[in-house]
Amino acid sequence: MKTITCDICIVGSGVGGGPVAYELAKAGHKVIVLEKGGWYKEEDFKKDEMLTRRRIFRSKKKDERHVLAEPDGDGGFEESTTSQFWGGNIVGGASNFMSAYFHRLKPQDFNLLSTFGTIDGANIVDWPINYEDMEPYYTKVEELVGVSGKIVQHPNLEPRSTPDYPFPPLAEHPIATWFDKAANKLGFHPLPMARGILSQGHNARKPCELSGYCGSYGCHSGAKASSRAALLDDAVKSGNCEIITHAKVYKINTNTQGNGESVSYYDSSNETIEVKAKKIVIACYSIESARLLLASKSEAHPNGIGNQNNQIGKNLHCCAGGTGHGVFDLTQLPQDKRAELMVRGPFFNRALQDWYTIDDKNSFDKPVKGGTIDFVFDPPSPTADAMDARYEEGELLWGSKLKQKIKSQFTKSKDFKFEVFCDWLPTDDCNVTLDESETDKWGDPVAKVKVGFHQHDLKVAQYIVDKGVEVMKQMGAETAYGNVWSDPTSNLIAGGLRFGNDPKTSALDVNCRVHGTNNVYVSDGSFMPNGGSVTPTFTIYANAFRVADKILATV
Repeated sequence: MKTITCDICIVGSGVGGGPVAYELAKAGHKVIVLEKGGWYKEEDFKKDEMLTRRRIFRSKKKDERHVLAEPDGDGGFEESTTSQFWGGNIVGGASNFMSAYFHRLKPQDFNLLSTFGTIDGANIVDWPINYEDMEPYYTKVEELVGVSGKIVQHPNLEPRSTPDYPFPPLAEHPIATWFDKAANKLGFHPLPMARGILSQGHNARKPCELSGYCGSYGCHSGAKASSRAALLDDAVKSGNCEIITHAKVYKINTNTQGNGESVSYYDSSNETIEVKAKKIVIACYSIESARLLLASKSEAHPNGIGNQNNQIGKNLHCCAGGTGHGVFDLTQLPQDKRAELMVRGPFFNRALQDWYTIDDKNSFDKPVKGGTIDFVFDPPSPTADAMDARYEEGELLWGSKLKQKIKSQFTKSKDFKFEVFCDWLPTDDCNVTLDESETDKWGDPVAKVKVGFHQHDLKVAQYIVDKGVEVMKQMGAETAYGNVWSDPTSNLIAGGLRFGNDPKTSALDVNCRVHGTNNVYVSDGSFMPNGGSVTPTFTIYANAFRVADKILATV
């Protein structure tokens, strides 16, 4: 067996692994990053919805899959296999394909239990740190990784140590003014949405090309704040960071004291390689990080690393919320308004956070944690849009009927979208375990992902979706509608390795070190006790920089 040595071995190269690699390499430590996928660069990403979207950069179901256990509607769970949770097996991970909505968490997100109280059936806790502990790292991400936006005063603005974002807002879509007028008329507080996308060149990265191809597409200019473009390229240039691609990690090896000694992986030829390291950092997405710890059994950790209190894999959470649409009839708009609506390229960077806390006695018996509405245009996807036109009232169309419907869809109406994000409350019915009966192509047990949800999430989401529909109608949409979801999101999953002060109720300590070890850390979104009412990527980035500082203090 071939053996490699280093100071720090990091499993995963996304927003959880990138900051640790960057900081440790810049500080002069020898870092090895193990990435299961390949290394793609800006020129490899094409604006082609059928050729190079996210799906070609992730694991195939026949090679690797997860067992998904979903509620069956009768109080039980129905199992199937899926590949939906592979966000991107590629250097930089799923951050290559994110839409990059970069909202910070707010102080109440860190104190969910003490602020809002208990909810029966939900495992709600306060974080072992507070917003003030994380704030400097949010600022660091904004400056180093690159966040574009503009701060405006609103009732739920979180405290900041800087007056504004370091990069100005991205070019604004003409109908942003429609939205502002509509929201203001309703008494709401529209705010520009910060994006992890450069509006100006920074550190050899080009600014956004404003092509409209963003979410689910790789970035052709390097403007998107992927871990690869923003951090890992520089980490490698330091001479202290090596990224090994096509490395499928399957076990963390420990000594008799239970501390990490090495990491074992299969290379592209299915040969086993061992990486010996002083510190081991796991950052391969919540599901796979839990799976790896559970699979790493030894005499010191017979149930998996850190699982002496059966906390590994517990309290997984997805991103709760919903979505909605406003369909504008182009034939009913004046020519100038129609032209504004049909502009392609600039983002529609607007959000509402008026209901981040909901205090409405007509709907809830006490104040509850609410959520965020982000208003967006989907990337151009004419093929998918045409496919959606195939049916009408359940009837498959063809010939002239189909042609007329497709023509009408592209010339007579325009769809505008909103997305709602709120907490998916952690419960005992949402977790990760090993499925010994289902194995991947290497013969290792796959992860079983159980995704039970709390009914409270649906009530909160519906309340906020209704507000989004109200805005669409006020903007002049001919048709406005929305729905909430209870199905797990294929991305934006966190938790499963909750951090805390008590090993009996958490998997990691306050510094994200695995309980029962002195040198195994987790720096991806697994640490989060709850996801907050925004997308978690910005917070994962910030916490990974915090973890890097904690590791630096011990080496």
